[in-house]
Amino acid sequence: MGGYGSGSRFNSNSTTCDYRSMDIRHWQREGVLKLGCSFSFTWSRNGEVVASIQALSECDRAWLSYRHRSYDGPWKDERYPVAIERTPCHYGGSRPWFRCPASGCGRRVAILYGGGIFACRHCYKLAYQSQRDAPHGRALNRAQSIRVKLGGTANMFEAFPEKPKGMHWRTYERLRMKADEAADRSYPPWLLRLLLRGAQGRGAAK
Repeated sequence: MGGYGSGSRFNSNSTTCDYRSMDIRHWQREGVLKLGCSFSFTWSRNGEVVASIQALSECDRAWLSYRHRSYDGPWKDERYPVAIERTPCHYGGSRPWFRCPASGCGRRVAILYGGGIFACRHCYKLAYQSQRDAPHGRALNRAQSIRVKLGGTANMFEAFPEKPKGMHWRTYERLRMKADEAADRSYPPWLLRLLLRGAQGRGAAK
């Protein structure tokens, strides 16, 4: 498939969190995927706007307009279309997708990431942050997400959340078991070694 850009793939050790992103599901919720709808959005850091982009929706694509530069190089204006495709949902309606505009790609994706152009994570060779995390970090994130899902907080020192109203007990117990298993795997190796040495020391002192 053809597309915008040179056709080369980017070499990156970054994650999706390191790039600005556009999520077409957010566009759908905001109601901007309408023919002739012109809109803009911004990215902020510490409360300060650091980037912005203009977009114009058409029936099967959106035009992106923005300026960017690499490090201290000159500013460059960009304007190009991103194809939009819809697939039917099981319960009616349709779901929109971007077609990655990078030359030679054309993948159907929900999120595009911005460097010089907006492209899919495969073109930028981006990993998800969870893929970069150590196993104990992923386990901790899993345990915390279950607590939040049940209406609690991510604080592991707080009591486990009670069963939400309307949730089946079987579902609640299954989630609690998964949270406990994840919590058991969330200790970093150095702490496990420290606890093991402490246990061995107490055993030798007896």
